[in-house]
Amino acid sequence: MIETRGLTKRYGPTLAVDDLSFTVRPGRVTGFLGPNGAGKSTTMRMILGLDRPTSGHALIGGRPYEDLPHPLREVGALLDAKWVHPNRSARAHLRWLARSNRLPAARVDEVLDQVGLTAVADRRAGTFSLGMSQRLGIAGALLGDPGVLLFDEPVNGLDPEGIVWIRRFMRDLAAEGRSVLVSSHLLPEMALTATDLVVIGRGRLIAESTTAEFVEGAVTSTVRVRSPQLLELAEVLLRAGIDVQAEPGDDEALAVAGTDIARIGELAAGAGVVLHELALHRASLEEAFMHITGHDVEYSAGGSAGDRNHSAVLAAAGR
Repeated sequence: MIETRGLTKRYGPTLAVDDLSFTVRPGRVTGFLGPNGAGKSTTMRMILGLDRPTSGHALIGGRPYEDLPHPLREVGALLDAKWVHPNRSARAHLRWLARSNRLPAARVDEVLDQVGLTAVADRRAGTFSLGMSQRLGIAGALLGDPGVLLFDEPVNGLDPEGIVWIRRFMRDLAAEGRSVLVSSHLLPEMALTATDLVVIGRGRLIAESTTAEFVEGAVTSTVRVRSPQLLELAEVLLRAGIDVQAEPGDDEALAVAGTDIARIGELAAGAGVVLHELALHRASLEEAFMHITGHDVEYSAGGSAGDRNHSAVLAAAGR
């Protein structure tokens, strides 16, 4: 288990991590999410004893990393896939790690097989693609068969087959009772992988919950309605007291909240409005994340022309 309590890190006047407390439980894959500059990498470095907190603490199995007698046997981590010496082979790199932590040499071939690098084990790491380097980093994290694992952007550079592989691999690791903390910007992938989420922004905790609870609590499900008579449809729904919003990216669609598909269909039929689509839309992790963290992003852009066109339609309908 990983625990942080009041974890804070300052770099001069910059507050990178601000009183951050959360728990990564055994048997779960916990997604660690936040906009660029939110403090995710700094937090992971403090958990691993690479950066000293200004205040607060991080514990692995109830102890600081520096107090672990055999760190690689208790926690494995991948923070930078390219930190391996380029002239060492994958096998030589892992043998060096094993020897430094008094691990059996046979474990090297086991983890090479686990991550699919057996065929290239004697190639120099400097010739590896980013995806192969990611696999080698994961092998190093697994070398001591630890109960706690931390991965920072492990999907970077992987092809589609590799992404599917690592998704299943992380879930299998958690199913064995390990605590798995994964930082990633690929939100659709995190929705398929993570059972729990820790979301931060500007170094502060925004949310800590299951993935399902985070999505359901952040964004209300809506009904997507497409019609060539968008103005008439909007007028009918607004007169019935139903909330109508623009559907981004589609000039013939609306997002309707606060009612169900049957009610919308009945109102449209009664007014003679033609419908091309009537479908329930459940919010995605990406939508929930943008909704919750929008004010914590470092840079943001203005709305699109399509959004402005939708606003004009709603205004004409009397919104």
